[in-house]
Amino acid sequence: MQFFEKNVVEVLMREQQCAGEPARAANLSRRGALGRLAGWGGVAGLGGASALLAGCGGGDGGMAESPAALESAAQVADTAASAEAAALPAARVVRAGLNHPWGLDFLGDGSLLVTERAGRLRRISADGSSMSSISGLPPRIFVGGQGGLLDVIVEHLGGDTWVYLSYTERGTGPQYNTAGLAVARARLVAGALRDLAVIFRASPKVAVSNMSNYGGRMALAGTKLFVSLGDHFTDAERIRAQWLGAHHGKIVRINRNGSVPADNPFVGQPGALPEIWSRGHRNPQGLTFNPFTGELWSSEHGPQGGDEINVIERGQNYGWPRISYGCEYGTTVGACTVVGGKRELTGMEQPQTWWVPTSIAPSGISFYDGAMFPEWRGNLFVAALKDTSLWRLTLSGRKVVSRSALYRGLGRRMRHVRQAPDGALLVLTDEDNGRILRIAR
Repeated sequence: MQFFEKNVVEVLMREQQCAGEPARAANLSRRGALGRLAGWGGVAGLGGASALLAGCGGGDGGMAESPAALESAAQVADTAASAEAAALPAARVVRAGLNHPWGLDFLGDGSLLVTERAGRLRRISADGSSMSSISGLPPRIFVGGQGGLLDVIVEHLGGDTWVYLSYTERGTGPQYNTAGLAVARARLVAGALRDLAVIFRASPKVAVSNMSNYGGRMALAGTKLFVSLGDHFTDAERIRAQWLGAHHGKIVRINRNGSVPADNPFVGQPGALPEIWSRGHRNPQGLTFNPFTGELWSSEHGPQGGDEINVIERGQNYGWPRISYGCEYGTTVGACTVVGGKRELTGMEQPQTWWVPTSIAPSGISFYDGAMFPEWRGNLFVAALKDTSLWRLTLSGRKVVSRSALYRGLGRRMRHVRQAPDGALLVLTDEDNGRILRIAR
């Protein structure tokens, strides 16, 4: 029993590391880990420490192809980064001292709004020399595990500056010990948020002890706001990613005031939540529009291997957990069966690219359309947590033709990447002493 408990703790710690939560993994108690197993449906493959020490890798021993064959099937080869790294511009620290920064957007004067997962919204000057806190944040922000204050979007509209915030919200009354993703919208006036309204709440909320796979990234296109939501990790919760009656594992689409667009795909369908735009996602933490095509792209954490980049289309099913390229945590890299037992099924979408047998833990993503780096125009950048790198994906239409991991030598867990108005790239690092890095010529 003692050996079993030790392995359970290590599996749950591995989940937090793969999802980008080393601090939580380090603090996970044996009792807490065993408690998390309630409703998990059992832990497969806990028989040996060697399987656990394999990291976030996934294997395919239970299927026909090897991991190497899978990468060939993806029709993309990872580029050796050494030659490219030698020519990369330096990543300069603009600001340090941020507590796990998560989201970033730009104000009209060039300054930044940056969220800290611990529940603070910072305004930082463009050169990083000054920082202040914004007041008037939503009430009941639940901070724990992967939850807290997450993404931020700025919208300039009719002379006002509107701010959208995604965050995990604690329940009230008999639901006090539950939490779920919420989105609030407010006007920014000087150093405070005014006229705040909660425009979206995920349903149903989950126990606060879950603390995993909230999603939380947002993307705004005209009057429509898209929000990603995770599956909440356990077997009992993740199956709801396929259910139209729950927001688990979905990307939702709402109007900027929180109302539901009449042309959403499941409006009027009995039992379906009308906000749903797509389903079958695990934990999408990247969401952005391709400025050249208008398509919505996402990044998604796989389990042990199987991280994905997807093009998100109206009403489509992306398969999780019925199909996947990743394996259950704790199974042996190179000798495991993918989650769901299949990689594809009729009526379910395939990713544009994926990572096997190990995970990079992709978070924020951004297309480059600036002038500072003309050689990067049209490329998709992916911030990676576990892989401590910034991935550059070269595309031909939707096809990913090459991938390279940049700035891995910095050893920084990268949470988000955004293109600045002048064409530089800004990267947030996910640390207790988080940084804003500026990549510029």
